[in-house]
Amino acid sequence: MTDQLRFLPEPGIDPAGLPLSELRPPFMTVNRSAIEHNAAEMARWCRAQDVLLAPHGKTTMSPWLWQLQLDQGAWGITVATEQQLVTAYRLGVRRVALANNLVRPAALRWLAGVLADDAGFEFVCWVDSVAVVEQMARVLGEVVRPVPVLVELGMEQGRTGARGLPEALAVAEAVGRTPSLSLAGVAGYEGLVHGEEGLEQARSYLRDVSTLAKTVLPLVSGPAVISAGGSAYFDVVAEELGELRDERTELLLRSGAYITHDDGAYTGWTPRHRGAAEDPSQPDFQPALRVWATVISQPEPGLVLLDAGRRDLPDDSGMPMPRGVVQVGADGSWGELKPYAGEVTELNDHHCFVRCEPGTEPAVGDVVSLGISHPCTALDRWRGLVVIPSAEDLVVDRVELTYF
Repeated sequence: MTDQLRFLPEPGIDPAGLPLSELRPPFMTVNRSAIEHNAAEMARWCRAQDVLLAPHGKTTMSPWLWQLQLDQGAWGITVATEQQLVTAYRLGVRRVALANNLVRPAALRWLAGVLADDAGFEFVCWVDSVAVVEQMARVLGEVVRPVPVLVELGMEQGRTGARGLPEALAVAEAVGRTPSLSLAGVAGYEGLVHGEEGLEQARSYLRDVSTLAKTVLPLVSGPAVISAGGSAYFDVVAEELGELRDERTELLLRSGAYITHDDGAYTGWTPRHRGAAEDPSQPDFQPALRVWATVISQPEPGLVLLDAGRRDLPDDSGMPMPRGVVQVGADGSWGELKPYAGEVTELNDHHCFVRCEPGTEPAVGDVVSLGISHPCTALDRWRGLVVIPSAEDLVVDRVELTYF
């Protein structure tokens, strides 16, 4: 797989210790110091709130980052798809929450086999309709270990999840009639709403999840779980659902983007910076990702083109943001990284349009570092992450593979 890391100067070499100037742009760096800080901040907050965390692994699909989060006390890892579930299991994750329905017959048979053969593996997935419950029942038949499931409550005009409390309760009752399934609690996701009204919409939705939980939890025969929480409103989840915790009921968050944070959307969405004033009681996450690209053209005053585009950078939640520039000498050596604040106005497949004041353009051949908005659609563009010790130390620590 290392042969696919086309940013390396030679295939298969050990890049540890190389200066970034020897890599072939574009490439993504991960600031190890910021990552370790973010993991510790979230772990500290979860301990203070007495909540569990199964960070969403789909954000990074990185065994290194998963293990870092587990070492900081995460309960397990959340995944979104069958492929991610199998990947996590094969990479040795012992607790997995699939935040989705699992309905494909081959996948259900694989899961039943794993649960039967591997007593130490813990798993839970969602169900959002009687039809899903019936499909699982038809495929699973008799099982050695019933599949634990959470009833998911959705939002109107949202994505998955039972539409309304009566339908969600009907799903819970259907699970109770299905021997191959085990009712373990309820789940939801409040992070679909943003903007000025997003906070109150999220809070209203979580109150519906709380109402459902109060009805469903008495039907759970063993330990129970209430799960919600992305990386934007996890504080509101704790406020609205925390009161339901007791000696047998845990609140399980699934925040994922916090581990890398970003320079865009999540900077404004996360609790510390969401309001008009900074809230020092909330985790102080640091952006850890940069994409480095070369200035390949200056076709007109106030415009430069970089050799990175949509294949390298996300634009679904805001454009990338130039953060720094280095002058590159004729021998390829890099000068000092200096602040740079141009504006990305457009992305093509392999071109990034950066506008700036005429006369302030980086020179052709210089390298620009770009912050990103939305980690979940940034990391999946890279099969290898160039780990650097800190934002100031532009030397390769190592390269970590991803499993997208």
